[in-house]
Amino acid sequence: MASVKATLISVLFFLSTHSASGSYPQAQNVTWKSTNFKTILSWEPKPSTDYSYTVEFSAVGGDKQRNPHCIRSSAAVCDLSSFLSDVNACYMADVLSEPPRGATTDLIEFPYTNSPWFCPYKDTDIGKPNFKLEVNEDKKKTTLYVTDPLTALFKDGQQLNIRDIFADQLQYKVTYRKNKSTGKRVYYSKSNIIELPRLDKDESYCFNVQAYIPSRTIDKQLGELSQPQCSQNNNPSIFEVYSAGVIAAAIFLILLLIGIIIAIAVVCCKQRKKAQRGEKEGVPLRDV
Repeated sequence: MASVKATLISVLFFLSTHSASGSYPQAQNVTWKSTNFKTILSWEPKPSTDYSYTVEFSAVGGDKQRNPHCIRSSAAVCDLSSFLSDVNACYMADVLSEPPRGATTDLIEFPYTNSPWFCPYKDTDIGKPNFKLEVNEDKKKTTLYVTDPLTALFKDGQQLNIRDIFADQLQYKVTYRKNKSTGKRVYYSKSNIIELPRLDKDESYCFNVQAYIPSRTIDKQLGELSQPQCSQNNNPSIFEVYSAGVIAAAIFLILLLIGIIIAIAVVCCKQRKKAQRGEKEGVPLRDV
């Protein structure tokens, strides 16, 4: 009995020292996700109750920093948007596997995983812009008024938009086509007010807008496409004015009316012929 107790005590001691030694799994698949400078670091797996994660990050040549919300965290993401304020710098992060909050350990160094380098100015994705479409009274000029997307960055209490950051590097790419057509044209503008030339006066056109930053690598030059908007057609076809259901109902009514007219005509014709036969039968034969 004493030997069994001694064995149990040894096992419990081993497990406690093994846990305290910090046998914590390393983070995997550490990646950056950033849109309009809203920058999230994520990794796998989500920790159990036995361990947590701490994120340390630094710019090239700078000291390591920590986000207070990402110290011994039970999450597998960390929002670093407000900490990467120098958008022209490049950053790396370490994800450390540590004991959970309140737990102690005799370890001095913890297992960690490095992130790839991330350079906000070059790497953040640009979201879809909004724009207003306006056609002037004589239908000769179409103008798009584009709103620069807002970012997650602030300066002096003001939220910055993408033009505040990219300045004259920012352009807009407009892709447009005639409504109901697949042929596309492209127009680039450095301004938020875009006047489109050479559009047919009485045609309806559909437009998409996206940010374009030519100084970036090819895979990062274009932002997300806006929602399409179409101008109004001054001479619309019946199919553009009315829905398919309305047109089908109108055709049905027309065919029904034609059928009724034909049926009435047939009935009248039969009655007329019947009346004529009755008149002939009632006429007496002539003497020879």
